[in-house]
Amino acid sequence: MADLYDTDVVAWAYQQAALLRARQWSALDLENIAEEIEGVAKAEKRELGRRMSALFAQLLEWHTQPDRRNTALLRSIGDQRMSIARVLRKMPSLQSALVDVEWLDDAWKDALGIAAGQMALEGLPRRSTWTLVQVLNENFLPD
Repeated sequence: MADLYDTDVVAWAYQQAALLRARQWSALDLENIAEEIEGVAKAEKRELGRRMSALFAQLLEWHTQPDRRNTALLRSIGDQRMSIARVLRKMPSLQSALVDVEWLDDAWKDALGIAAGQMALEGLPRRSTWTLVQVLNENFLPD
């Protein structure tokens, strides 16, 4: 079974699903099933991180380039906030990421990379100067 996992994970997944539905417990590849389940959780957390990074970058753009403020940027900021809220509503356990200082710092660092690439700015703060409550507040725009 592990051979199939290593050579064709999709075929392996269908096989494992069929074994689960047939209640063939002893035939299951439990170690790889556990790894894949954890992988799903990690992927969801990475997606939340990408959304946070994008939101941070858009807020940085709004803050540092007032001449580029427009309805499209405002709409993008709102869209990211709604997407983040939706993810957190569907998967409330991801709230723990928002209180993880290291995780938030990583999201901020990714945002700095995005912002520096898009805006060619130097001297951006190494850490967010806004609180998480501000960042996620639909009415907050940094001036």
